[in-house]
Amino acid sequence: MDFLLPERLDEVLTALAARPGTVPVAGGTDVMVRLGTGRERPPAAVDLTRIAPLARWERTAGEVRLGAAVPYTRIAEELAAPLPGLAAAARTVGSRQIRNRGTVGGALGTASPTGDVHPVLLACGAEVELISVRGARRVPVRDFYTGPGRTVRAPDELIRAVRVREAEGPQTYAKAARRGAVVMATCSFAVALWPSRAWVGTGIGSAAPVPLPALEAERFVAGELTERRLWETRGPLPGGVLVRFGELAAAATAPADDVRGSSAYRRHAVAVLARRTLGRAWDEHRTRRRTEEESCA
Repeated sequence: MDFLLPERLDEVLTALAARPGTVPVAGGTDVMVRLGTGRERPPAAVDLTRIAPLARWERTAGEVRLGAAVPYTRIAEELAAPLPGLAAAARTVGSRQIRNRGTVGGALGTASPTGDVHPVLLACGAEVELISVRGARRVPVRDFYTGPGRTVRAPDELIRAVRVREAEGPQTYAKAARRGAVVMATCSFAVALWPSRAWVGTGIGSAAPVPLPALEAERFVAGELTERRLWETRGPLPGGVLVRFGELAAAATAPADDVRGSSAYRRHAVAVLARRTLGRAWDEHRTRRRTEEESCA
């Protein structure tokens, strides 16, 4: 297997087009493990660490454009204000060493349902930028995953960046796992509140063949918040709404039994995580109003 060291993005794209099956490598926290075990034998691997544009992020017009090679450590340290949910998820990824190397672009390329950042990207309605010698396109992350380890990315395409709207309300992420660090999620859940659109975004991880939103739960809670005028009043969220939200979130899953947990446990855990994350997000939303009113008094 050849290992290519390009200096420019166009050289990367040329390599991907010329040699089908060539594997892009940024942090290498997942792909190098697969290559090392012999599970994959691509004709070449192309290193991305010298491609400076992939390691930058920028804020424009209420959106963060996050280069695919920005590591989790920088996301957690530099983007906690505009992207609190993604920063929170980044802090739960593996060890410090893994966070220093691993990237959102790598997680999207691997498309493992256990990835911590997927639920947050789903809850935020992110878009994935793909580029090849044929041109560039943007794909909503909710349309990106097609199966375990599979996405809509063509063999000659590179994940260039992820576009995420800046938070306008609280965002929360939680996962169930055998221990709190250096471990893959048994299941995970993310919630993001979008008051201007009266929308609650969700994302589920490690409880189906692909990361997915809890669509029925989203529709249910958005309807309840609107009908009860809670977006305007920021009143307390009834316990029955939280319970039903958790039930609908669990119903959206299609978990399997494996060494990390049974399908029954995963459904139960998703319901619990959904209730907790929505409850925490809404409580924070209410607290922000009180703070704003006190500051204006």
